[in-house]
Amino acid sequence: MKAAHLVKRALSSLLQTPPNPQDIAAVSQVLNIAESAVWSDMQYRDQRHSVVVLHRFDILAPAAVRAERAAALLHDVGKNISNLGFFSRVIATVVGPRGQRFIAYHDHERLGAELLRVISDPRTVALVGGSVEDDISLLLKAADDI
Repeated sequence: MKAAHLVKRALSSLLQTPPNPQDIAAVSQVLNIAESAVWSDMQYRDQRHSVVVLHRFDILAPAAVRAERAAALLHDVGKNISNLGFFSRVIATVVGPRGQRFIAYHDHERLGAELLRVISDPRTVALVGGSVEDDISLLLKAADDI
């Protein structure tokens, strides 16, 4: 990952404030009930980030279908499994996948896909898990490069 991306992402993650009501309304227009419940369990910093990624993704891929837009909102859902706070995430990024929680943090794509497998569209699962590489997956990655 680029250092600039990591610094920008860290600075935007400092505050643990919830998304605003307009952003929550936008999320509810995209996610199904089960996906919404999983999204609601994400840390507020990840929720806010996911909404930014969705807005950027919508500009880059205006013809994206609901399952692809859901992936934009849920792309980091696996990070919740590691249960790391801000400073632990910074350390995990620097030292790499050492120890169970840091390993889970670095494996968030696969863990997120597993979490979504029974509640989401297969397209959402594939995009979150990084198991597909097509134009949409590349646009999703670009939207996440904040």
